[in-house]
Amino acid sequence: MKILLLADKESPYLWDYFDKSKLEGIDLILSCGDLHPHYLSFLATFFQGPVLYVHGNHDECYKKTPPEGCICIDGTLYEHEGVRILGLGGSMRYKTGEHQYTQKQMNRRIFKLKFLLWRKKGFDILLTHSPAWQLNDGKDLPHNGFKGFLYLIEKYAPRYFIHGHVHLSYGPGLKRISAYQNTTVINAYERYIIEL
Repeated sequence: MKILLLADKESPYLWDYFDKSKLEGIDLILSCGDLHPHYLSFLATFFQGPVLYVHGNHDECYKKTPPEGCICIDGTLYEHEGVRILGLGGSMRYKTGEHQYTQKQMNRRIFKLKFLLWRKKGFDILLTHSPAWQLNDGKDLPHNGFKGFLYLIEKYAPRYFIHGHVHLSYGPGLKRISAYQNTTVINAYERYIIEL
C-alpha cells in the first residue's frame, strides 16, 4: 500500500503543477493538518481512494468550510484495507482557539479511546498534527509535543507515527525520518510517500 502524506504547506508539485498521473499508484492520502480545505478537496476530486485528515492548530476554517470528499478521523480509529489508523489532531495550547490542548486534555482524549484500541487490538499508524514530547518537537510552547503520544507508541508499537506542525523549513537539523523504539517517525511536512 502506497500512502501520500501531507502537512502544513500546500505542495506546488500537487496543486500548482497538478497532473493526474502524480496520484497514480497512491492508495491512501493522510493529512496531518494546517492545509487549506480547498487543497484537500481538490486532491479528493481526482483521487479514487480515501483522503483522511486530522486538524492542525490553524484549521478553524474547517468548521465553516470542511474539505469536501475527505474524512476527518480526529479522535477516532479508521480502518482501510486492514490498516488501522488512529487520528489525534491539534497542538499544545498556547492561546485561545480550537484544536489546542494542554497535556492533560490530550491525555483525556487518549483515555477515551482506550476501549476502542483494546477492541481493535491497537493500531498500525498514529496520525497527529503535533509531534511527541521531545521527539522532533520544538522548544517553544506552541511546538512542544504531547507526552501522551509517547505513551501510545510505547504501549501499542505502531509501525508509523506520522506528524506535522514542525516545518522542516524552520532550520537545519530537523529530521524527516527518525525512529522511536520499533516505530518509524515521519514528519509529513509538505508531502512525502511511504509504502506499507
